[in-house]
Amino acid sequence: MAAVADDDRLLVEAWAHETGGSLADVGCGPAHWTAHLAALGHDIVGVEPVDEFVAHARRVHPGVRVETGSFRTLPASTFDGILAWYSMIHTPPPEATLLLEHAHEALRPGGSLLLGFFAGDRVEPFDHAVTTAWYWPLDDLTSVLTAAGFTVTDRGTRLDPGTRRHGWMRAHRN
Repeated sequence: MAAVADDDRLLVEAWAHETGGSLADVGCGPAHWTAHLAALGHDIVGVEPVDEFVAHARRVHPGVRVETGSFRTLPASTFDGILAWYSMIHTPPPEATLLLEHAHEALRPGGSLLLGFFAGDRVEPFDHAVTTAWYWPLDDLTSVLTAAGFTVTDRGTRLDPGTRRHGWMRAHRN
């Protein structure tokens, strides 16, 4: 977790501790968050659509559950919490509500979602390492979460030197 900002680590750890229960790290990539939270004793599964990331995660973190899948494949009413840490940054805005509706359905009543994203002054695309990514203003993303059935309970941004502005939102299933 050396490459992770302390503010992010503390935020994600606090969310996982407060949420408890069964967690999913959706769009887990190399599963570093999945492995970190599992090492802290959380019941968590990494869910990742890219086979190469799944293979890498299983090789690097052999004791951690990582499955091939996405928001669309999550079983209904299964999780107490979903971590979506920068896992939707490449999702075009018109598709965001649908993915978040899948997340909503996968949560048990009262379940929690923690979402990390790139914050901006307007919804707009930018070039990113792999493919186009999107900036989201807090109010716009709050509206998308609300349309998907969530209540946003906490949100914020920060700007670290030399990086893009980071954003996060915590929401609960209605």
